[in-house]
Amino acid sequence: MRICIIQSCYIPWKGFFDLIGQCDEYVVFDRVQYAKRHWHNRNKIKTANGVQWLTIPVLAKGRFEQPIDEVEIEQPWAEKHWRTLELAYKRAACFEQFAPTVKGWYERADKERLLTDVNAIFLHGIVGLLGLKTRITRDTAYPAQGTKTERLLEIARAAGADCYLSGPSARGYFDESMFTTAGVTPEWMSYEGYPEYPQLHGGFEHAVTILDLLFNTGADALRYMSRTGQVDRQPASS
Repeated sequence: MRICIIQSCYIPWKGFFDLIGQCDEYVVFDRVQYAKRHWHNRNKIKTANGVQWLTIPVLAKGRFEQPIDEVEIEQPWAEKHWRTLELAYKRAACFEQFAPTVKGWYERADKERLLTDVNAIFLHGIVGLLGLKTRITRDTAYPAQGTKTERLLEIARAAGADCYLSGPSARGYFDESMFTTAGVTPEWMSYEGYPEYPQLHGGFEHAVTILDLLFNTGADALRYMSRTGQVDRQPASS
């Protein structure tokens, strides 16, 4: 059983969903410290004026060690984000098809106080649209202690996983030997080789929210998330 354990993000890019779609279970790892200027509460879209950030305003001042699942939203934001998306993508080929659904997510998100619950609305909604069968749980279902690698391993073992899939950014600090000794094989995601798709507003940009892909390609979205050699099963030392 393959597992991934990742912090929640706001309307993540296609690579995030590609990674979790290759796993049997995705554990939302939100009992870890919130990081400013990360993807937890923001993401990028394409507009007629170039790439633009959409950022959810959160209470972070003086709360430097708060975990992600305790981060509170500071002020109304959802309507502004939806209007910005509507302006940017109203001419996209599949915008009218998905607009009512996505607008509904924003209406629900507007009633939430915690960032983690907002991210969950979009996570489950997008997973549903893509037809992914990955089981989604929160890290609170698997209490764990110790360093970050130790906590990840405890969660993986408690879930019954024998493979752990991680994004490439963790490779520099991740202790693979701890996992292999425990009988859990580390695997590494590669984000190379995504094909380009029809995209509005000038030169192609991969690093934007998956809403860009959905609004532009609709039911073909999964085709543009598919490529060969997606998972690297070689250890970092090789």
